[in-house]
Amino acid sequence: MSNEIPELAGYEPHDASRPLRSRHTLTMMRIAVLLGLVALVVPGILTTLQVAGSTATNACLASVARYHPFAESSVARFEFSGAGGFGWQCYAVDANEREMFVEPLGIIPAAPRPTP
Repeated sequence: MSNEIPELAGYEPHDASRPLRSRHTLTMMRIAVLLGLVALVVPGILTTLQVAGSTATNACLASVARYHPFAESSVARFEFSGAGGFGWQCYAVDANEREMFVEPLGIIPAAPRPTP
């Protein structure tokens, strides 16, 4: 009676002198993983930017209505070195299309706080 399992007859363990997978297969696996990571991360970043933009626009509308009630419109934009520093900035636009700084909205914009 043999101790050998018939399914494993002739099996040799992994040969260390040869790679387990080919170079082409490893490259394709790396590309697939990279594409998968990009597919997971990019939509989250784009959604966050879209939500922050709409929140900044709505907060700016409220701030302009409070501090500059006769302004024609408002503009909220992200600036790296704006009048209020790094982050979203709110500007009121008058009838002559001049922009006046209203207030900084911060990196993550929120609804304006009531003044005491």
